[in-house]
Amino acid sequence: MSKKILVTGAFGQIGSELVPALYKEYGKDNVVAMGHSNISSDSYGIVEKADAKDKDAVLQIIKKYDIGIIYHLVSLLSVIGEKDPKVTWDINVNGLKNILELGVEFGLQIFWPSSIAAFGPTTPRENTPQETILEPTTMYGVTKVTGENLCRYFNLKYNLDVRSVRYPGILSWKTPPSAGTTEYTIAMLYDGVQGRENTCWLSSETMLPMMYVDDAIKATIDIMKATSSEIKIRGSYNLAAISFTAGEWEKALRKNIPNLKVVYKPDERQKIADSWPKSIDDSRAREDWGWKHEYDLTKITRLMVENLRKAQL
Repeated sequence: MSKKILVTGAFGQIGSELVPALYKEYGKDNVVAMGHSNISSDSYGIVEKADAKDKDAVLQIIKKYDIGIIYHLVSLLSVIGEKDPKVTWDINVNGLKNILELGVEFGLQIFWPSSIAAFGPTTPRENTPQETILEPTTMYGVTKVTGENLCRYFNLKYNLDVRSVRYPGILSWKTPPSAGTTEYTIAMLYDGVQGRENTCWLSSETMLPMMYVDDAIKATIDIMKATSSEIKIRGSYNLAAISFTAGEWEKALRKNIPNLKVVYKPDERQKIADSWPKSIDDSRAREDWGWKHEYDLTKITRLMVENLRKAQL
């Protein structure tokens, strides 16, 4: 390929899995991994350090490598976002606006992820439709709704080829759990494999839409491979795989970790989870660009336990 791919936020949960997948698909010489504060020491491709809010720094990288595609993954998540709403807006919205403006200037193709956090308590929670009420109650969710509107606007106004999906909770064993609302799954996994009692910050009955990271990466690459005419939604596509409760996750993990111990003590994250959907209607993504998931709950928990145990030997 002549033009190269830039991944911002390349060392976060999604980026750290997307970059190797892009290496495999396009060759490591065609992918530039950009990070700011958490650049991995074992990176073996092209790495650039820059702040996504620094438009000029990103511009220089675009020029230096003749970038044609940007996967813009930089984002502050729900729990951290509530601690500093001003910084969350600056990173999530102003950073995206910079990327979109550069996309127009250089004729780029842009991927940006939205999230189920764009929904709120007034959204239908069962089989949440593609077009629905977006009234989030977190700053993270507010920035995702704003981002969706920005993407749609830049496509309508400037014909920018921007594409987006609303990620559900992402399940990955490679990165330790963060404080994110859906990360109770990863915390339970790590505690179980390491022989610690887990304190789950959501109730056992809390159901949320989730997805194995390999499915999320496949969707991210597939939507960018689709022809422009196949992409009918320029805000953000609903994306789904499976839904389960915290109790069901515990039960599935216990098949692989028989001595797993879990105590349920819901905290402030319960309110966030209660404002999100239980299940998602992603029929438009399946119809328009052929999305389909591969991993079910049994397969996900088995793979995650096996892989984490191997990694910690």
